[in-house]
Amino acid sequence: MGEAMARNLLKLGCGVVVYNRSPEKCAALVAEGATAAPTPAAVLAACDVTFGMLSDPAAAEAVVFGPAGVLEGAGAGKAYVDMSTGARPGLRGRASLPSRAAAVDAGTSRKIGAALAAAGARFLEAPVSGSKKPAIDGQLVILAAGDASLYAEVAPAFGVMGKRSFFLGPTGAGAHMKLVVNMARAPAGAGRERGADAGGHAAGDGQHGDSVC
Repeated sequence: MGEAMARNLLKLGCGVVVYNRSPEKCAALVAEGATAAPTPAAVLAACDVTFGMLSDPAAAEAVVFGPAGVLEGAGAGKAYVDMSTGARPGLRGRASLPSRAAAVDAGTSRKIGAALAAAGARFLEAPVSGSKKPAIDGQLVILAAGDASLYAEVAPAFGVMGKRSFFLGPTGAGAHMKLVVNMARAPAGAGRERGADAGGHAAGDGQHGDSVC
């Protein structure tokens, strides 16, 4: 999903700098005009606003707090938008993420937000509702919370990555709303899983990725 979202930013005309924990996954975007960075901190150094799309809370924290991570590059004038979004736990299907993925929870978002604020940077959590195809088509629904001024600033970017975006209040509200959306969709997802099992297509698409741009 991160690759598709970065590609839509390129289409908007943005200068895009990309990092992926699997560097070879940046190659296609670099061929289309993006610049690859060796670390998340290097992305922050090159960009005023950085978007992250990670597969689970552990990955989200590692990219922020790890060596040469987001926090190392954070400071006044820098902003980080964490769009990390995992699968509904226990559900699998052709359009779903692998069931081992887990959405970034409110506690993780608050921890990241507090650390960035202490460093002088702004933070917005912005989990998405949608999977790979909506990401490609720019049809995600974005559930944002945190810094209201940053939400207004990244509205054009959200406009090419998603069909609708919502500002829900303080950090943590986006993660809570994502949980509500997941719970509301769970019965339909379970039905798709049973159908996929019968047809032999239960494996997730595995294309979530761990990227920062």
